[in-house]
Amino acid sequence: MKSEFWFDLTDQVVVITGGAGLLGKEHAKAILKCDGIPIIADSDYENAVKVASELGGLAKAFPIDVTNEDSIIKLLQTLKKEYKQISALINNAAIDPKVGTSGLLSSRLEDITLSSIQNDLNVNLIGAVLCSKIFGQHFALNGGGKILNISSELGLIAPDQRLYEKPGLPIDKQPVKPVTYSISKAGLIGLTKYLSTYWPEKGVRANAICPGGVEFNQPIEFKNEIAKRIPLGRMAKPDEYQALVAFLCSEASSYLTGAVISADGGRTVW
Repeated sequence: MKSEFWFDLTDQVVVITGGAGLLGKEHAKAILKCDGIPIIADSDYENAVKVASELGGLAKAFPIDVTNEDSIIKLLQTLKKEYKQISALINNAAIDPKVGTSGLLSSRLEDITLSSIQNDLNVNLIGAVLCSKIFGQHFALNGGGKILNISSELGLIAPDQRLYEKPGLPIDKQPVKPVTYSISKAGLIGLTKYLSTYWPEKGVRANAICPGGVEFNQPIEFKNEIAKRIPLGRMAKPDEYQALVAFLCSEASSYLTGAVISADGGRTVW
């Protein structure tokens, strides 16, 4: 199994919030390839069970609502009964609105509602704070652990709203990537730095990666346009973050904490 990765995660339990999503599934594959135990934790429990079944091996599914502290505590308590130790937490759960021809016009800053702002931030940022609080304390009391926050290139740079422009629409009606996505992904970087200095003497490390966009059924026009803004000339393949995730969840990264790693094909260099 470890022929593809030299990062050893044998018997280590790694909790992945939003584990049934596109990247969550890839994170789980990375853990499996290193002989670890990926916990597919998702609010869509039925889909989480399906993903765990597809992955096979030691993957297991559990329900979680990252916006509900009792739900997070319940997951931790369940895992403590089933496993000897929990080694890492990947804060991956997120609402990532896909900008299209309809349905997102209300995401313009002038029109976005308070309830929408609260809902997005509760999942994308507050959920990560709550999970880090609960699992981080467990790590601190039990010999250490790793927290990996999945931020975004849009936590480092502003979204280029020109990518989403639709011909014929006035500028004040154009669809946009909503402000909540940028705020939450930037917030995860701040959370990472805060956590890195909070329990270091307890062996708790916190790092973040800032992935670029993943190619997944986007219109060819969009892919061509965004490719012009990326030095490597393309979007990421879904599996291209696996080695980085495995590295940061393993002891191979034992001297890294507070790191914020861009993995965006070079887009944020420009």
